[in-house]
Amino acid sequence: MLTVLVDYDSGNLHSAEKAFQRMAVEVDGGKVLVSSRAEDVARADRIVLPGDGAFPACRAALGHYSGLFEAIEDGVTRRAVPFLGICVGMQMMATWGREYTDTKGFDWIGGEVVAIKPANPALKVPHMGWNDLVIGSHHPVLEGLATGDHAYFVHSYHFRVADPAQRLAYVDYGDQITAIVGRDNIVGMQFHPEKSQANGLRMIGNFLRWAP
Repeated sequence: MLTVLVDYDSGNLHSAEKAFQRMAVEVDGGKVLVSSRAEDVARADRIVLPGDGAFPACRAALGHYSGLFEAIEDGVTRRAVPFLGICVGMQMMATWGREYTDTKGFDWIGGEVVAIKPANPALKVPHMGWNDLVIGSHHPVLEGLATGDHAYFVHSYHFRVADPAQRLAYVDYGDQITAIVGRDNIVGMQFHPEKSQANGLRMIGNFLRWAP
């Protein structure tokens, strides 16, 4: 089994790589590789797409690597490889991103990524720090977790999902802020599981065992 963490210069992958390597050992999840090579993604049994920064910049960065997005899309949509998007990697699964300029996403999960605008002015943006998950749907990647378990967030935009059934969890931050989305062989987390201590490691381990 090979899990590829896609490297497209969208942030520091060091902590994510360490977390995935650790959990791969614990759950016998196979090999973990950080790569920007389309041929590595093409042979992956699982694909992880992280992302830090602005939606348009991350979307453009994927296009700077020849064949990389095409290999991701082929793996996810044709080969049904389990896929995990993290932070902006999750947001790009949307139909549209509205950060700075309208930018087309992958359209794997219908919806748009829009600015967080809490009704309570005391709530600052970006939404940064720990928040409690409200889990609305059972999913194998959430095995062993429950409403009230927390995760670590750093973001100013959030995913407004078109189909409520595809929002697996949210957090309360002056509004219901999407925390986890999913359908079929794809799942996305707005927070950083690699920075979310035991809960995040559990989700990573669950993903490495997931066989949709």
